Amino acid sequence: MTAVLVFAGAMIGAPLRYLTDRMVQTRHDSLFPWGTFSVNLAGCLILGGLAGAGAALPAPALALLGTGLCGALTTYSTFSYETLRLAEQRAYFYATVNIVVSVLAGLGAALLGYAVVHASLA
Repeated sequence: MTAVLVFAGAMIGAPLRYLTDRMVQTRHDSLFPWGTFSVNLAGCLILGGLAGAGAALPAPALALLGTGLCGALTTYSTFSYETLRLAEQRAYFYATVNIVVSVLAGLGAALLGYAVVHASLA
């Protein structure tokens, strides 16, 4: 049953990631991968919120939303590929900013999601 829930969440997360990435990226005329940054940030916020819910959220919901939806919505492989692509294009500033800002903003979003949900359930 858990595998089915993960699959169902991924069926929502993967197209949502693609469509959001394309929508965001077409609005920016920049080498910076805004689309991937956006979906990764949103996924960190959601996953942080799910972690903040802790025991209040049943395991099947975590499988559906955490592993399935967030797992398919976020993408470390695309983040890595786009960073390497920027370095190959000698856009070292953008590559460095992508690494630093993605990691710090992702951790901040996860912490924010955790804190808000955890505080609202306390």
